[in-house]
Amino acid sequence: MIQNVRLVPLQPSDRKQFVLDNQEAFKYGATEEFGLRDDHFEEDDGEHQSSGEIISRDTIEQAIDEPNAETYRIVCDGQIVGGVVIRIDHKTLRGDLDLLFVSPHVHSKGIGYAAWCEVEKIHPEVRVWETMTPYFEKRNIHFYVNRCGFHIVEFFGERHPDPNFPSDSPDEMFRFEKVMV
Repeated sequence: MIQNVRLVPLQPSDRKQFVLDNQEAFKYGATEEFGLRDDHFEEDDGEHQSSGEIISRDTIEQAIDEPNAETYRIVCDGQIVGGVVIRIDHKTLRGDLDLLFVSPHVHSKGIGYAAWCEVEKIHPEVRVWETMTPYFEKRNIHFYVNRCGFHIVEFFGERHPDPNFPSDSPDEMFRFEKVMV
């Protein structure tokens, strides 16, 4: 297991690269599953250009800019290898894992799990963590359930749309929770 993983607060000068690294990681998973192009990529809506990414720059920046958002770079052996965006509600002691990504170049080395353990150490007060991932991200589903101890608690799709997103959203998503003991 990787022992030398640290979370370092995102610096404003690294924001653009954080977005690009996140897009690369998300695109890798979708490309593995569906090939180079399909309808899971976010489109240019005329106002906000996404360049056919799985997750648009605007979506990532909204996560970073959310109230109470904490954004970190994952650093291993002195190299930036990923990132995390979390939000904590200190009144309810609930935490949201908005984004967690590791560069595809260092997958399967325990870095994501080590980073998640660091998040839990930073916020031992959190009683319930929540996150979501698209149905096709088998690697993520395995990671959250089998490695991190989350449980699938809801599936959003055509017959059960996510109340937080427009009903015309084509994506199907799993919602996960981890209750801390």
